[in-house]
Amino acid sequence: MMSMPLEKSPQLAPVGRIAELADQCVQCGLCLPVCPTYALDRNEAESPRGRIAIASALARGLADPTAGLREHLDHCLGCLNCEKVCPANVQYSELLIETRALLGPAPRRPRLLLGLLKQPALMRALRRLGGWLALPRWKNGLARCLPANSPWRAALLSLPDKSPAASVRVDRNDREQPRLALFPGCVASVDDAEAQQAAITLLQAAGFHVSVLPAFCCGAMDLHGGATAAAEQAAQRVRLAWEASGASQLLSVTPGCLGTLRRALPGISVLDPVELLATRAESLHFRPLAQRVALHLPCTQINVARTDAALLQLLRRVPGLEVLSLPRPPYCCGAAGSHLLEFPARAAQLRDATLQRAATLEPQRLLSSNIGCRLHLAAGIDQQDLSWPTQHPLTLLAQQLISTRLNQEHS
Repeated sequence: MMSMPLEKSPQLAPVGRIAELADQCVQCGLCLPVCPTYALDRNEAESPRGRIAIASALARGLADPTAGLREHLDHCLGCLNCEKVCPANVQYSELLIETRALLGPAPRRPRLLLGLLKQPALMRALRRLGGWLALPRWKNGLARCLPANSPWRAALLSLPDKSPAASVRVDRNDREQPRLALFPGCVASVDDAEAQQAAITLLQAAGFHVSVLPAFCCGAMDLHGGATAAAEQAAQRVRLAWEASGASQLLSVTPGCLGTLRRALPGISVLDPVELLATRAESLHFRPLAQRVALHLPCTQINVARTDAALLQLLRRVPGLEVLSLPRPPYCCGAAGSHLLEFPARAAQLRDATLQRAATLEPQRLLSSNIGCRLHLAAGIDQQDLSWPTQHPLTLLAQQLISTRLNQEHS
């Protein structure tokens, strides 16, 4: 194990909160069978129970904050499968955030690349420039010139082949104050604008009124990367935008943003639109689609949004659509926010295992709600020469939606 000290020593920060959270763990080991990284390494230090022990020792000054110990914490995907099965109700997500904040950002963190991803206007402009230069045609060749563990290589391989859709908009013909506000985010506002527009189309067809917040980063990558100050700045921006919206509920089509948005807005209802659509599912009618699709359920959709059942309910309303869910814990695609950039080899192992399971379903399309997961999976599909288009489930639903006028005729 390496003994190089990290940037920040735990002796300089209060340890009570981390110790309190760690002491809730009864070391039963029920988290081990559902942990993707433990399944990958079969190493106790790569399990929730092991990481809790590491966090406790670091916080109490019983272990030096070496790069080796830090790596076990940084390998965590934050999938929260462990929280779901924990009989002691350990707040593992909070423990991980607090411990990473204590240690500060990892030295390997690709600050420049993450800074770019957090600026949607700049990213959209660069994507347009890349389209003019036909970057999608030669991105794979360029990526091969970079080291295998380069975050820029992983980012190039995850670059979508098609140009981003136009920014999301709302066409409103009434004067009623929208009670729903959609949060576009950063990467999602560029590469998932089609899904966000689909969400608005579906919500309006179901009778909801929606507005759209400005596009910016919610701070999730900073929060989970130990960059506390930057995460708080993003949270403050979320609060200001929310207050200006005048809405009563906030929505995100990206499950990976929900936890961070809820943390920034305690007491506010922050939802996956799927949850609201499911409450009015009977008012939505869809054209038939004779196709078999593999449904990848992101960890955050299951463990944070908890809308997997609602999503299946909606998809099964499409006549002729055969929806097959990929197996769950301990499986994870490995995207996990910036994890696919910081640990591309590990992320690729987890992704390839996910695609192998998808292949057994013989799908014609692969659906996934989280933009990071979908870009990561699409990169693997491209590298393996598979013929599955990838799509947000809401995009498919909006494409098959029968218009509001025809909905009324069905009623």
